[in-house]
Amino acid sequence: MTTGLRERKKLRTRHALGAAALELAVEHGLADVTVEQIAEAADVSARTFFNYFSSKEEAVVAADVERALVMEEQLEARPADEPVLASVRAVLREMVGGADERWRDVVRQVRLVRANPALVPHQLAAYATIEGRLAAVIARRTGLGEHDLYPALTAAAVMSATRAATTRWLAADGEVDLAACLDEALDLLATGLAHPPSRAP
Repeated sequence: MTTGLRERKKLRTRHALGAAALELAVEHGLADVTVEQIAEAADVSARTFFNYFSSKEEAVVAADVERALVMEEQLEARPADEPVLASVRAVLREMVGGADERWRDVVRQVRLVRANPALVPHQLAAYATIEGRLAAVIARRTGLGEHDLYPALTAAAVMSATRAATTRWLAADGEVDLAACLDEALDLLATGLAHPPSRAP
């Protein structure tokens, strides 16, 4: 998937606004941040801000959708005959490998959402967007329709597994590896959930 110069410029502006929104909200508290401050930090006008986001809350969780775009592009580039979950695993490994800065922002965003219930609907909307894009990629890879059950169910399961693994990783406060948590979650999906794994004594 290639993008033109205009589209790349728009993506850079969107990223700058999202990054500024998260940084300012973490530093000053969501309630004390204005759209004007976010726009100024990103070196654009407040009018331009509203070309990309409907509110500061939506901008704070924008990185979720950005990560979905990266995942979509990387899934499209995987071998066409590779099993779907194997492709997802490979892409997630690549995304978390050596991406300390990116995942530092994930931690900051999750903590901000937990402290500000007003952000929850916006994060859920972002998750819905991500899930829809993932289902579309899976549909294309399998030759199924976007509204068939397999792409929709697989995308929903992958999203749930990713959130559960990330939550576990955050709760462990650095004592477990994020890639290992994701691997375990995807292993459970691949083998089915009928029998829970045995716990070591």
